[in-house]
Amino acid sequence: MTRAQDIEAKAAEWLMRREQPQYSQADQAELDRWLNESMSHKAAFWRLEHAWQMTDRIGALSAREVEPPPRRSPFRWWHAGALAASLLLAIAFIGLHSRPASSPPPSVGTLDAGVVDPGIVDTGPVDTFDTAIGGHRIVPLMDGSRIELNTATVLRTNISNQRRDVWLDLGEAFFEVAHIEGSAFVVHAGSRMITVVGTQFSVRRDGDKVTVAVVKGRVRVEDTTPGASSGSIMVTPGDVAIGLGASTMVVSRPVAAVEDKLSWRDGRLVFDRTSLAEVANDFNRYNRQQLQISDPSVAAIRISGTFKSSNVEAFVRLLKEAYGLKVELTADGKLNIST
Repeated sequence: MTRAQDIEAKAAEWLMRREQPQYSQADQAELDRWLNESMSHKAAFWRLEHAWQMTDRIGALSAREVEPPPRRSPFRWWHAGALAASLLLAIAFIGLHSRPASSPPPSVGTLDAGVVDPGIVDTGPVDTFDTAIGGHRIVPLMDGSRIELNTATVLRTNISNQRRDVWLDLGEAFFEVAHIEGSAFVVHAGSRMITVVGTQFSVRRDGDKVTVAVVKGRVRVEDTTPGASSGSIMVTPGDVAIGLGASTMVVSRPVAAVEDKLSWRDGRLVFDRTSLAEVANDFNRYNRQQLQISDPSVAAIRISGTFKSSNVEAFVRLLKEAYGLKVELTADGKLNIST
């Protein structure tokens, strides 16, 4: 077994061990020590953890603290009698072949099979930050920049004297980037790479769709898909760039309109003649109580106003009073809006 294979097997062993009922704080401390021994350990563990979570349909990564995480049954598709060795090999195979485009490479050089080149020095730790549904979090960075995470968001950062990289895995974030001469700040979101020096902008990721809105300064949006021919696009204040598949479109709007779209930073949602279908989708991003509209005529109703993003009940009451709409609780717990 090569060194790389040995690391992958050890990472898989830790991933299974962490899910056992007897997992303790002492075990977590031992895992932390192993991860901190080498960036190659962290890289292998992150790859396998991501592949497992994607396969198990977990929508968000979670930052691991000293307390053991909630128990859940890993790898449910395996029957109870599966051999541990077979499971380790399967996880390792998934981890080596399922790394998404937005996953950060380890902060050191890598070879084709995920083998970390021991001759290159680490450039800094990768930190993970997330929010739950309806959550909001401000993360100050060591370079003087600041990131605001919107609802249900997961991102990772690698900030050091050598590099400034952020990977947006899920959700939306607003960036206030400190200007450092000769040091670009790069946000990776799916197949898009957003490069800035010093500016204020937001990035939202919905699956393969990436939306970049600029309030101040300029950013460069590039499609990093292998063989992509769209090149890069410069986005300036008031511009909103929308990337989907092989296409990137830029829409120019007043800066005030872009700032309205960022009102989530104050816990508000601002709409200007927006269809009720889109309004409902926005509220659903911030609340576990979901809205449902099955009538196309109701979905097409235009809404204007400012609303508290977490108060879906008040919004529903307003729909009843202002539009005479009916709101009924469905069997699956959603609020269905109809005439």
